[in-house]
Amino acid sequence: MPFPAFLTLPALLGGHLLQAPADATAQARHLLLDSRRVGLPTGAVFFALRGPSHDGHRYLPELYAQGVRQFVVENAALLPGGLAAYPGAGLLAVASPLGALQALAAAHRADFSGPVLAITGSNGKTIVKEWLAQLLSPDEDICRSPRSYNSQVGVPLSVWELNPARHTLGIFEAGISEVGEMARLAAIIQPTEGLFTNLGTAHDAGFTSPEQKLREKLHLFIGPHFQRLFYCADQPLVRAAVAQLALPGFSWTRQPAQPADLRFTAEPAATGTTHVRATYPATGLTAEFTLPFADEPSLENALHCLAVLLHRQVEPAEIQRRLLRLHPVAMRLEMKPGRHGSYLLDDTYNNDLAGLALALNALARQSRPGRRTLILSDVLESGLSRAELYARVTAMLPAAGVTRLVGIGEEIGQELNIKNEELKIDSESDKAKAKHLSDSFLIFNPPFLIQTYPSTEAFLAQLSPTDFAQETILIKGARRFGFERIVAALQAQQHGTVLEVNLDALSHNLRYYRRQLRPGTKLMVMVKAFAYGAGSYEVASLLEFQRADYLAVAYADEGIALREAGISLPIMVMNAAPDSFDLLRRYRLEPEIYSFELLDEYLAICVAAASAEGPLPRAALSAPKIHLKLDTGMRRLGFDEADLPALLARLRTHAAHLPVASLMTHLAAADEPAHDAFTRDQLAAFRRMAAAIEAALGHLVLKHTLNSAGILRFPEAQFDMVRLGIGLYGVDASNTADPAALRPVSQLRTTISQIKTLPAGHTVGYGRRGAATDGERRIATLAIGYADGYDRRFGNGAGTVLIHGQPAPLVGSVCMDMCMVDVTEIPRARAGDVALLFGEGLPLPALAARIGTIAYELLTNVSERVKRVFVSE
Repeated sequence: MPFPAFLTLPALLGGHLLQAPADATAQARHLLLDSRRVGLPTGAVFFALRGPSHDGHRYLPELYAQGVRQFVVENAALLPGGLAAYPGAGLLAVASPLGALQALAAAHRADFSGPVLAITGSNGKTIVKEWLAQLLSPDEDICRSPRSYNSQVGVPLSVWELNPARHTLGIFEAGISEVGEMARLAAIIQPTEGLFTNLGTAHDAGFTSPEQKLREKLHLFIGPHFQRLFYCADQPLVRAAVAQLALPGFSWTRQPAQPADLRFTAEPAATGTTHVRATYPATGLTAEFTLPFADEPSLENALHCLAVLLHRQVEPAEIQRRLLRLHPVAMRLEMKPGRHGSYLLDDTYNNDLAGLALALNALARQSRPGRRTLILSDVLESGLSRAELYARVTAMLPAAGVTRLVGIGEEIGQELNIKNEELKIDSESDKAKAKHLSDSFLIFNPPFLIQTYPSTEAFLAQLSPTDFAQETILIKGARRFGFERIVAALQAQQHGTVLEVNLDALSHNLRYYRRQLRPGTKLMVMVKAFAYGAGSYEVASLLEFQRADYLAVAYADEGIALREAGISLPIMVMNAAPDSFDLLRRYRLEPEIYSFELLDEYLAICVAAASAEGPLPRAALSAPKIHLKLDTGMRRLGFDEADLPALLARLRTHAAHLPVASLMTHLAAADEPAHDAFTRDQLAAFRRMAAAIEAALGHLVLKHTLNSAGILRFPEAQFDMVRLGIGLYGVDASNTADPAALRPVSQLRTTISQIKTLPAGHTVGYGRRGAATDGERRIATLAIGYADGYDRRFGNGAGTVLIHGQPAPLVGSVCMDMCMVDVTEIPRARAGDVALLFGEGLPLPALAARIGTIAYELLTNVSERVKRVFVSE
């Protein structure tokens, strides 16, 4: 449908206009949910969503200041500043902004007359969607969900991108986690066809049984216009539910005796491929194909796709041609350190406008100082003219803070290169660089630099080692351009052991703990010890985007590094030494003060600084607020209750130089039920001490006592703020959370360097501690050791790794840079294969228990020489 005028939305969505827009012709072109993702404000409509831990209404002033003039809200009472604060803006009040968002997308979908394929299931949805888009792209102009946009919010945003004038097919995925969600998604997608991947254990916690979960998922395919469901008949529950609901289906099987419309047989080959025979039982017709992989998950996903293509009667020879071009789906944008202080956002698996918008959003969230660069290939199969396509591309860049665009490809070069007389080069340095780069260097107005190259090879040939020093670089290219070579050239070189940090899992865990908080309770997040080994800047950047209230580090240098990387959140320093107090003021870091010695030294420096003349403005010399630590029973650090008279006297006398941000204590055993009485005594002592201090100050301050375990076990003691630590990283120290509630954030992986056969009676490693005592063994040497943070106590069978999903026990001693595992029972194991040391399938608490330690130690011990790869699904 044409973009609706804002004034028509009340009839479409319900509700009533609080205020008509000054521009009566204003249209709803862009759906906006985040004040940090404003691109072009013209045509943007902001939906003020509310949840347990967020309220979109509070961001209306910020959005209005950025030029947004169309808002869907709940009611006038929630508008900061009232209606008068938004002159000329259109404001529509509805019962549910989320419901309005979904209704608007559903109305837009109803105007599309072409087929829409919906995909759901427990696993493989995104890969099947991406592969189908690859396989069907020669026949169709496809609109599809970007990445894994399959939620109550992601689905309407995806469907909104349908263009009836251009697209011939929509492919959207839908995911649910509780009863009732799928009906709302079905009303938005309105599929004509469907594909069910499989039924697994994901999101079991939201349903009473697998049968209930399956029925809820299949609601996606119940509708008057639904024509066909593609599914595998080898899962009895799925087969029975499809029959019970009388869904029109096209089924496939790998079982010889199972009735189905299509039967596959698959035989893995030694070359890493799979030979597939497809047979129609009803006619006996057959076709044969070769798939470019052999692992079981990829095979299942590919057979789903193959069933769709065969049903559409694509010629087998053409199917085979397309299958050989099928490439793995890089599901996640990866963030990784680059050379010479640069930082890379690697998103090279596809390149379309929707994916580019998402990647630019990720770039916009980076708070690192310095230039932001986009390296972009030709944008293929957009359905737009070149001029319109690249006008849209360049219009998206300023909102992401892009200051340089590197275009690679003939098409993008032709559109971005302008005639010499149109160049605007103002500075002498720009003139010199333009002369050096000849026609490949341009300057646009509004200003961002542009370089163009006809090919990836041409770019690499001219690449200088320091060309991108200190820059944040988004690398976004279509597969055929081979941008992985650019990533390899710009990435900091480190050995093959990797700690993968899943930022989406971290966000999931953050949301879980936020749901445990009362409205208004603030959240301080611990990023000390290199963010529990995960990488301080990357985690802090995400937390800033997710609007955490405070960060906490152990030492001043950790806070300084975050400030220099552009993090602006308030930061508490837990172990601030007197020699760092001057730096605290300069970098706006707030010390935890736990003794009279520290208090007096801090006071002396602040008094001296306040009276000094110097080059820094007075604001920079003012004392940061302090956090007073009270000892209520931990007996490590903090002021005792007996210290209160002297402490209160100092606070009264020197209030101007000792502004108090918060009062805090540390619970000694919040994770252990056996000590709950002691914990409650601590909380009672804290209440007494805090009340006395606030009375002396004459005003209230923030109070916080709870760590990750305490958040779950003592909700009555949330006070004004809580401190989230190990729970953010997926470890429940209290053992009270639902096992499915938290997701592991970090996965430590390495590779097999070599495999040797160890004859019976022979030994391996230092001290000959690894022995083949029960016959010949195959021993794999892994490229990780105790210098990487892999604990020596895992040696001699105490530790286990996973290779091809199978356990391999440690053999002999862990060495400095390597260790050995027994792969006798894993015949597929080869040099170069990946070994998982902890993560999905090897949970940290269980591993820690094997060697008598805790998960904290395993996480924080991972050496900084181990490459961190940050992924976003």
